[in-house]
Amino acid sequence: MDDKLNKEEVWNKCLLFIKNRIQETAYQTWFDGVNVASITDEDITLLVPNKFHYEWLESKYRMLIEESLKHVTSKSLIINYTVPITSKSSQEIPSFSKKKSHYPQYQPRYNKTKIFNSQYTFNSFIEGKDNQFAKAACESVADAPGTTPFNPLLIYSQTGLGKTHLLQAIGNKVLKKYPDYQITYLTSERFMLEFISSIQKNKSTDFANQYRSSDILLIDDVQFFEGKEQTQEQFFHLFNDLFEKGKQIVLTVDKHPNQLLGIKERLVSRFQSGLMVDIQPPDLETRIAILMNEAEQNNINLSYKITEFIAASIAFDVRKMKGVLVRLLAISSLKQVDIDNKLVQQVVREMVGEKEFNTISIKEISKYVASKMNISERLVRGKSRRQEIALARQIIMYLSRELTNLPLVKIGENIGKRDHSTVVHACKLIEKKITSDDIFKNQINEYLSVLSKQ
Repeated sequence: MDDKLNKEEVWNKCLLFIKNRIQETAYQTWFDGVNVASITDEDITLLVPNKFHYEWLESKYRMLIEESLKHVTSKSLIINYTVPITSKSSQEIPSFSKKKSHYPQYQPRYNKTKIFNSQYTFNSFIEGKDNQFAKAACESVADAPGTTPFNPLLIYSQTGLGKTHLLQAIGNKVLKKYPDYQITYLTSERFMLEFISSIQKNKSTDFANQYRSSDILLIDDVQFFEGKEQTQEQFFHLFNDLFEKGKQIVLTVDKHPNQLLGIKERLVSRFQSGLMVDIQPPDLETRIAILMNEAEQNNINLSYKITEFIAASIAFDVRKMKGVLVRLLAISSLKQVDIDNKLVQQVVREMVGEKEFNTISIKEISKYVASKMNISERLVRGKSRRQEIALARQIIMYLSRELTNLPLVKIGENIGKRDHSTVVHACKLIEKKITSDDIFKNQINEYLSVLSKQ
């Protein structure tokens, strides 16, 4: 680094680089309030307003910040974050720093206190029927790693539903319960980059030995191994070595292993050789509970009506739903405005996009379900109690709750002027039938999939 550049000059040059690559509103929201606390030849510490701000920068802009630092300093600096002591979120922010890419300085099992986000625990993971089994399996593994039949443990789901939270919750619990254990936690991408670097430096043996000394191996997003044949080969041998030693292996992936392309069959077979657990998108009640917990943890006052609106607007991505809270907090604190209905609608619209915000109508849902079940839409809205008509009506209520932004009272009013309690009862009946009837569950999932794309 040029010694003539002080920390402010470096960061100001970085900000200019960033400003030219993102929208003005995004820059004002997320970078205007960020300052540099310190900078060395090894790392940089950024001063952010609060924990939410840190989480947003880390998840959305980390790569851009790294790129700007590389451009200005010609170095791959480690990025750390801190918050002002006076901040409500002044608890220590763990460093999820992007280490220098060259081997062998990145050794994930060392410096354990900085591996895991202290907020990602089993207690902070909101449990619902859609993730209950996955959470229980993860807790069992964390209690006795390597000694349960759940080895390997593979967690699969679409993005934003809590796989990384559970993976880090395992790490946090093992770290506390077994402080002498060697814990290795990283993404499959980081594994590949280290492997390539070790080959370039003729240190592939050191690389292999580093990982084979692990007591527990936690690998996030193994779908990244697709098409990386040499990396797969290296991981295959590591997997076998750890498994034969009775060491615990936990993996996450964004799809069922059978849907992985470009990964050798023998490795996929290893993935499936233990316990596989999936996480389904949470229902409305669970989403509301997640938001209320997140708001409480971060001292955000939200009415139930606002919470329900956010939860109803974003049905399939918990991470995006939490992102709405992050943006609300940022706008509220930086612009000194209250979080009201108008602001919430504006932020939700920005986060999900205009098309998704203007959700499907109950009439469209009714028409679709009536057509699929060969029932008159008029009868569904009427008073008939015939079993097939009542079931169609209940399905429409359930789908309306999941796919629209409307409160339950409005849903009932739009379906034959039923009251709130009728909608609640209908949704519970459908949920019960989903858990006991796989054919019915697949039918409802098909309806949800089709209607969510309209």
